[in-house]
Amino acid sequence: MHTPIYDYLSQYAASDSIRMHMPGHKGRFCPPAFQQAAKFDITEIYNADSLFEANGIIAESETNAARLFGTSYTFYSCAGSTLCIQAMLLLMKQEGREVIAARNVHRSFLNACTLLDLPVHWVYPRENCGFLSGRYHPDDFAAVLEKIHRPACVYVTSPDYLGNMADIAAISGVCKKYSAKLLVDNAHGAHLAFLSHRCHPMQLGADFCCDSTHKMLSGLTGTAYLHVGSQTVVEPKRIRNAMAMFGSTSPSYLMLASLDWCNRELSSPLFREQLSEVTRQTTRLRKHKADRYHFVHGEPLHLTIDAMKSGMDGRELAAYLIDNQLVPEYYDAYFVVLLCSAATRPEELNRLEQVLDDFSPTQPPKSHRPCLPHTESACGIREATLAPQEHIPIERAKGRICAAVDIPCPPAVPIVLSGERINAACIAVCTEYGIQEISVVK
Repeated sequence: MHTPIYDYLSQYAASDSIRMHMPGHKGRFCPPAFQQAAKFDITEIYNADSLFEANGIIAESETNAARLFGTSYTFYSCAGSTLCIQAMLLLMKQEGREVIAARNVHRSFLNACTLLDLPVHWVYPRENCGFLSGRYHPDDFAAVLEKIHRPACVYVTSPDYLGNMADIAAISGVCKKYSAKLLVDNAHGAHLAFLSHRCHPMQLGADFCCDSTHKMLSGLTGTAYLHVGSQTVVEPKRIRNAMAMFGSTSPSYLMLASLDWCNRELSSPLFREQLSEVTRQTTRLRKHKADRYHFVHGEPLHLTIDAMKSGMDGRELAAYLIDNQLVPEYYDAYFVVLLCSAATRPEELNRLEQVLDDFSPTQPPKSHRPCLPHTESACGIREATLAPQEHIPIERAKGRICAAVDIPCPPAVPIVLSGERINAACIAVCTEYGIQEISVVK
């Protein structure tokens, strides 16, 4: 596949052009390890196109990506899925839609609601898998839509941080019944479009969807896609304007080139072969280790070990893996998340299997895991976030209104939301995860 951005940068880097433009390093001043990269690091010069007004090489590359994913449009982000989430929600605000969201959202969703002053109708899982994950039933979204009687949108995260998949096809059916738009945070699932079975949100009926290219594909950290479904009618200029509202006017051409090159990789039969092989190996590993390790059922490249159900402490297991030079994506007392991709080598998975064989736990597992606490809303998200605040010990927070969300990333799933009144359940979960202080409204 043609790579217009990468090809342009390669030609420019090899030319004798004198760089009388930004950036100031002029392709020369930088750490030694970055010397080659610096030659590709340019700004919006002649013929280089411009991300939020794209009509040249960037637009051509985005069209290539849209063909690969089978979308009406695919837009590039150099500010991760966060920018895509902000843009999706701005589009919904412009259409006057109420927002219904599954509760296990990333904090970037909450921050976007603060910026846009969006109230949210929350849907909680019927089955909790800790506070990071859960099973959401399509009927619960339908019940909220039935009450609203206004244009609306539904927002879900799938796969979630543990790799669990929502029933996107069923939720899409609910949305169509009520003329609602379906928005999916698919940050952990860009690769799903290239598995043998159709399971990417855009293949299952989503209207809008974000993919973090760097999480499961080969894009540089911070690269992402904003996809628009084939059945969704929207002006491309509206989407670019929405992204420009929040994105930097100086997007990285190194990041854009990595998105462009990713198209070439995704279009290659070798990529699908590698992805299929890694999927086969992770499936085999789960089966071989099922007698000792309980793996969370979800998409195939998340090797998530349910440590509690496996009879061990996740922190001890993670420390053991790190000592053996196997670095997990995330861990706590209850789960250890190991992420694979098409770039994962067979010998690496063999090494993981061997190391798991040799692990002998000494710490007892937790007897139960904390779930998402149910709280009452005391004021709006924006009102609480922008109000005067104070930072207090978590044990003194009962009855106070949460202001800022102080959950680290990963996992960045808020335990209590801005504008909610903190109760004993919130304090218990925060304490369990080592959160000792919290921001509250003065």
